[in-house]
Amino acid sequence: MTVPRVAILLGSESDRPATDDAVRILQEFAVDHEVMVASAHRTPELLDRYVRAAEGRGIRVIIAAAGGAAHLAGAAAA
Repeated sequence: MTVPRVAILLGSESDRPATDDAVRILQEFAVDHEVMVASAHRTPELLDRYVRAAEGRGIRVIIAAAGGAAHLAGAAAA
């Protein structure tokens, strides 16, 4: 089992098309990654748990993509 080094964090499933190119490039360069949907508004506890555990799980980079609001990246950073 490989440990993902990059996490792509989506505010909702509808944000997925905005990250398609990032996923494609990560795959091209064989960078292990995962995609997670966690809303800063609808599921803030899930977002908090996910981000706090990320480093311990091997995540080194988080790419946050949210369509309607810019809260996801700020909430993840906090």
